[in-house]
Amino acid sequence: MDSMKLTEVASALGAEPSDYPDREITNVTLDSREVNEGSLFIAVKGDRFDAHDFVRDVLAKGAAAAVCERTIDGAEPGRVIYVKDTRLALLALAKYYRVKFDIPVVGLTGSVGKTTTKEMVAAVLSQKFKTLATQGNFNNEIGLPKMCFKLDSSYEAAVFEMGMSGFGEISRLTDTARPTVGIITNIGVSHIEMLGSREGILKAKMEILEGMSPSAPLIINGDNDLLPQGVKGIPNPVVVCGISCKEADCRAENIRQSQESMCFTINFRGSRYPVELPAVGMHNVYNACIAFACGMLLGVTPEQAVKGLSEYVPTGMRQKIVRRGGITVIEDCYNASPDSIKASLRVLRDLDCSRRIAVLGDMKELGSYSRTAHLQCGAAAAENGIDVLLAYGPESQGYVDGADGKIPTVLHFDDKQELALKLCSMLQEGDAVLFKASRAMKLEEAIESVYEVFAG
Repeated sequence: MDSMKLTEVASALGAEPSDYPDREITNVTLDSREVNEGSLFIAVKGDRFDAHDFVRDVLAKGAAAAVCERTIDGAEPGRVIYVKDTRLALLALAKYYRVKFDIPVVGLTGSVGKTTTKEMVAAVLSQKFKTLATQGNFNNEIGLPKMCFKLDSSYEAAVFEMGMSGFGEISRLTDTARPTVGIITNIGVSHIEMLGSREGILKAKMEILEGMSPSAPLIINGDNDLLPQGVKGIPNPVVVCGISCKEADCRAENIRQSQESMCFTINFRGSRYPVELPAVGMHNVYNACIAFACGMLLGVTPEQAVKGLSEYVPTGMRQKIVRRGGITVIEDCYNASPDSIKASLRVLRDLDCSRRIAVLGDMKELGSYSRTAHLQCGAAAAENGIDVLLAYGPESQGYVDGADGKIPTVLHFDDKQELALKLCSMLQEGDAVLFKASRAMKLEEAIESVYEVFAG
């Protein structure tokens, strides 16, 4: 972070600058443990704590000032900026700080594939620019401001991921990040419980335009059934990516999958470039096309973009393929939705292996659509030639019912340890096993059991 004056902060938050000393702010934090001399501490109320309880302590530790929404007894004058809502103050200050930097900023949202696409975009842009990209799950109204404050004058580009669960969230995030390029990866059913329908999800995702100039381009997946119609009439230039969409500006052709990569040709507005992407699955081809198109819009050369995609590395437990003791494991249990489960099942289907085993846990946040979604994914498991289906969790009975007896071995578990023991007893050399569930199911604990048995 580049330093700011406390008077600047006060002005940005609607306070009178003359009421505050001309102190230097060298970092902004919400965590009292991170406070040091020069810190601005923003007291945000959480579900389990109220940071206002720590304000006197952080000021005693040497924090330059704190931002609060209730009176702090005994606080030295000029050390506390009072606001109505510290969460909104956090967004307002992050916006003020973000616009100090005249650099390309990519804002990215979508139902699935946000994080993977963000990493691919960052890999492409990093070939030309020093690029800041959203870390971990810092894609909400707390995390995105934190990422904005990580900008400093050494960065030449930024990629900010934007998540949401209801209307208005993307609007607030895009107003903070002020993207110069927008991306919508797709419209699926994630968070349909809060938004009511896929059309509602589309409306929420389109809020990304509210923080963008009318001249800022929007990149979309043209093969998604809702997006091409959804962007009609917007003032922004639209760049369409896809595979089957004949009018796409950036189109993948001649697609071939190996055990650990996708090889294809990108046709960008009539010019063709060969790509080898170290990730599998057609959904990753879409992600790569979006990243390539973003690079082209921001002055990355085609050769640099291809190189960036070739250096992409999957992060966390997002479709990471691991070979262990003769077993192929697909670690993909960071999160789950119907679209991402179907994509992962296709990856499992296309692997060269003796048996295909799917370990599927509950999908969360689907509301009344949950039963239908689990049934559809069970049917998809059967359609993709899965040999063994192990379902975990109360909602996962839908996978069993959806498979409808068309998978040779189907078992349901309410106990994760019991599932892990059964899986380890049946695994054989040459098998491939997919682990996929919503994050709350903690399916990685079953993965560790497999690794303990099949070491090396």
